[in-house]
Amino acid sequence: MRRAALGFVLGLVARLWIATLRTTSASHPSLRRCADLPWVLALWHGQILPLLAFRRRRRTAAIVSLSGDGDLMASAFKWLDLHAVRGSSSRNARAALIGLVRMLRERWDGAVALDGPRGPRHQARPGVLLAASRSGGVVVPFAAACSRSWKLSSWDHFEIPCPFSRVAVVLGEPVHPDSTSRARPEDSLALALDAACAQAQALLDHCPIPGWPEAAQENA
Repeated sequence: MRRAALGFVLGLVARLWIATLRTTSASHPSLRRCADLPWVLALWHGQILPLLAFRRRRRTAAIVSLSGDGDLMASAFKWLDLHAVRGSSSRNARAALIGLVRMLRERWDGAVALDGPRGPRHQARPGVLLAASRSGGVVVPFAAACSRSWKLSSWDHFEIPCPFSRVAVVLGEPVHPDSTSRARPEDSLALALDAACAQAQALLDHCPIPGWPEAAQENA
């Protein structure tokens, strides 16, 4: 009960905090061809807070761990228009994956921290590709850059944007589950997400977005 109450307070504070941010976003043009498919938004765990500033296109479900911190996050998400699917790579992973796939098939989008819930930092896990494959969807690299922020000394270098700072959010080129050719497909996904991070920084700096067609730059 105490964790639920604390999560409620954290969610309210996060919602008010996010409302102060000046957010701009850009989506890769090839996402238009995937508009009718479920999207599994793939992000790094440390960028959860700035990415919450992005206005999502559909109802979105996020996998949240069964830890005590996950209890807080699940409660906070109720304030942030997110539905929590409980589970992680170490506990209840199968049930969490089944729950997420079911929601994706019902025209929800999903959000998964590739390196969550405990890291190692920026080391992708394969579950997100499986969720996209079983739901007939695509994985969308989801990244942010902040003009001013604090980074905690936690394993994920959790980023907290300063109030009234600028946040740039990029939805990168979609990754189809059957298109990765590496021995470890999740390595391709990690590279795609790192590229989206660089693209978000370019958007924040009003620079050309690396790897995007010139026509897309004008609409970013």
